[in-house]
Amino acid sequence: MDTSRRTVLAAAAAAGAMAAAPATAYASGGGKPVRERFGTLADGTVVHRWTLRNGGTRLKVLSYGGIVQSLEVPDRHGRYANVSLGFDGLDAYVSSSPFFGALIGRYGNRIAGGRFTLDGTEHRLSVNDGPNSLHGGAQGFDKRVWDVEPFTDRTGVGLVLRYVSPDGEMGYPGTLRVTVTYTLTPRGEWRIDYAATTDRATVVNLTNHTYYNLAGEGSGDVLGHELRLAASRCTPTDATLIPTGELAPVAGTPFDFRRGKPIGEDIRRAHPQLVLAQGYDHNWVLDKGATARPLPVATLRDPGSGRTMTIATTEPGVQFYSGNFLDGTLAGPSGRTYRQGDGLCLETQHFPDSPNRPEFPSTVLRPGATYRSTTVHGFSAH
Repeated sequence: MDTSRRTVLAAAAAAGAMAAAPATAYASGGGKPVRERFGTLADGTVVHRWTLRNGGTRLKVLSYGGIVQSLEVPDRHGRYANVSLGFDGLDAYVSSSPFFGALIGRYGNRIAGGRFTLDGTEHRLSVNDGPNSLHGGAQGFDKRVWDVEPFTDRTGVGLVLRYVSPDGEMGYPGTLRVTVTYTLTPRGEWRIDYAATTDRATVVNLTNHTYYNLAGEGSGDVLGHELRLAASRCTPTDATLIPTGELAPVAGTPFDFRRGKPIGEDIRRAHPQLVLAQGYDHNWVLDKGATARPLPVATLRDPGSGRTMTIATTEPGVQFYSGNFLDGTLAGPSGRTYRQGDGLCLETQHFPDSPNRPEFPSTVLRPGATYRSTTVHGFSAH
């Protein structure tokens, strides 16, 4: 999902060890994270880019927004490509990014009317998507500079990102202390661990908003990618993409990805929900529910390159967004423009508008408790 998508236009472990990689500088083994200057914000704040490599995967992350600027993995022939959408420079991320690669908070997805009531008090949020609040508001976590601490240990190579969101930021109550850990494991998995504490009751729903194209950034659309989701239900939406509250069975609809199918197989069917969103932009209710440890929920494969990504998570839902509002006005590092369907998002999270839907799994965090969430991306090629 992206900031005003109508206007501007995240396999515990992979199913096996990482596919054999070619003899490149980062193909096997790890190394210390490398930092370089990426740019400077208007207020003079320096933004750095960190490069991580381990187990055949290379990840580039910005201190601005915790953004994944590049994610490189090999195809079946050992040829590397960046499989995430993004930009070459900082200015584009600041001025026109539809959340490419960003950390999202305080609340991933939409909150109806930009308001919710908690413990009898109504909280009014930043409205930035028609009548609704999207991804934490106009200045969400994706637009903040995070403190970054690199590490190398037995778990892998990674970064610990920290941000303190003050009470009242974008209308949310409580001072929220957030820690997000990106780890590249020895098997080349990209693991994200989220944690947060608050001094006042609030709502929290953190996720990552990377757009994937397993054929490679700038290679065209992802309609031939094959997607499987372990979800028997989804949450239909109204015209502003807010859930109606129904948990609708996917059986017999274009939303059934339980056995896996090409994304383009049903995307142009005249189903009312596909018409509303101009494609897929919905929350799938994962059959496993919320779990203490990450369990496999999704598999994405590009038949052409053989690249496969598996996703495991502790979260109860995943928002599948098929890049509907990319309109050719944004260009990536390849020098090619991004058009509708040129990338997709699989955002592991709690359900949209949960603060206004008591029947949905709760997103309330109270003092003394710790919010925790984990998502693991595994990569292979065959």
